[in-house]
Amino acid sequence: MVNGKAKYNVVSLFSGAMGLDLGLEQAGLHTAVCVEMDKLACQTIRENTSIPVIEGDISKISTDEILLAAKLKRKDVFMVVGGPPCQAFSTAGKRLSLQDFRGNVIVNYLRVVEEIAPPYFILENVRGMLSTPLNAVPSEYENEYGSMTTIPGSIVYFLWNEFRKMGYELSFTLFNSANYGVPQIRERVIIFGSKKGRIPLPSPTHSETGIETGKKWVTISEAFKGLGKQDQYFELTERMKRFVGMLKEGENWTDLPKELQKEAMGKSFELNGGKTGFYRRLAFNRPSPTLLTSPVMNATLLAHPTELRSLSVQEYARIQQFPDSWRLKGKLVDIFKQIGNAVPTGLGFVAGRTILDFHKGDFDPQRERKNRIPYSRYLGCSDFEFIQNFKGLLQKNKQQELNFSS
Repeated sequence: MVNGKAKYNVVSLFSGAMGLDLGLEQAGLHTAVCVEMDKLACQTIRENTSIPVIEGDISKISTDEILLAAKLKRKDVFMVVGGPPCQAFSTAGKRLSLQDFRGNVIVNYLRVVEEIAPPYFILENVRGMLSTPLNAVPSEYENEYGSMTTIPGSIVYFLWNEFRKMGYELSFTLFNSANYGVPQIRERVIIFGSKKGRIPLPSPTHSETGIETGKKWVTISEAFKGLGKQDQYFELTERMKRFVGMLKEGENWTDLPKELQKEAMGKSFELNGGKTGFYRRLAFNRPSPTLLTSPVMNATLLAHPTELRSLSVQEYARIQQFPDSWRLKGKLVDIFKQIGNAVPTGLGFVAGRTILDFHKGDFDPQRERKNRIPYSRYLGCSDFEFIQNFKGLLQKNKQQELNFSS
């Protein structure tokens, strides 16, 4: 207890530059310790906070070491949070496969949650997690998961099943950050784990038109409000300057004169797909596309709406909703990488409030049924759809194997 109020202690794994953690703290949670292996991200955490930081590979860090640094007993941990990179397991030889499994960050996230056994956890990841196969599992998991290692999404089913064995009910979906007040169309998987029953997914608070929710998406014009002249950004190449200079805000290579499009795109002109990231200027009256680790990659350019440059560091940070006072360590390329890899703090806030409101009993248990817009543009991503669909796919595969063997 602190000043008569409960202290909701959080163990943060794979903390990065703390985008998720800042949002959780805004929601009323307390980050007790951060675990992160990137040295510059660790420097960023130390530069901005007094939170204990364990710098290193989580597979080599014990849960006791984490609790010691946090100065907490297991019973004092309210939640474990983190976004482990989603890696399929190695298909190498038996010994190498076993080593890969034990060292895999997803398995180590499971390990820490199992050993601390907090009431709640949050696992955050990229959209690709929903289609990632296990690839391989060691012998002790072979009977249970061996038949599904090549099925897309089996890593999510593996997590769902393993967490349920620990006594957790899971809810998850693919969230479009723009639907929650973030000035960015960024889709992330968030898995809520609870030992006190399934947590209903949070309803979108914003929508593109605002008709369904009462609030329109937040634009980058709103996000950039008050920013002065910018000087921390990447220069565009001369080729980029030539073609981006011909475009208005919100335009890309498809808006170039027809006779210049093939010249501008080169070999990429023949590629399939929309290719909308080439020579792309952002629009002030829209949220940003997903921020990546660099704003100047050819196929995913993030050029300023009106100026002939990339987005700046401060503009990147505003889109990800970092405080202006947040100081990021490293060279320019390192700073963009830390910001681009982060979870928008606004999405972290929504995740934190979802947990706390559920814990306090202050929520609408029917809110999922009342949603007026999808959580994201993709269907079948929520736990109540995904797990059922996966089981159906698994059954279909088993039937095909039986038919083949007979």
